Amino acid sequence: MIKQLSIFLENKKGRMWKALDVLEEAGINIRALSLADTSDFGILRLVVPKPDEAKEVLEKKGFLVKIGEVIAVGITDKPGGLNKILKILNRSDINLEYLYAFVEQNKSRAIVILHPENIDAGLEALQNSDADVLTDAEVYGI
Repeated sequence: MIKQLSIFLENKKGRMWKALDVLEEAGINIRALSLADTSDFGILRLVVPKPDEAKEVLEKKGFLVKIGEVIAVGITDKPGGLNKILKILNRSDINLEYLYAFVEQNKSRAIVILHPENIDAGLEALQNSDADVLTDAEVYGI
């Protein structure tokens, strides 16, 4: 499992930019991100190589930040790659709350960040099905 930051942002002009500016000033690079919003606020989810440091610098600037765990899985970057992972979770009756993905540069695979309702059961199902579950070092080093 890897650590993911969830940053709660007011739906105001410039709030996402300010959060990312704080990380830039701290020299913290972003490996993956997702943004979900409602009419009042947004949740910026980030995978960064230094999650604890990122949380600290963001909180010092007034941001509400939570660190949670997610699962990173490598999949083939071709039609059906993601479907194989979703089929594993479905067969194990594991509900997926959200996911986001990115394509790894210079490789023929994509990385999917998964947050199942039960993270331990999701991880076990994926590992027992020989999915390419990535370590935090592998993801942070991309």
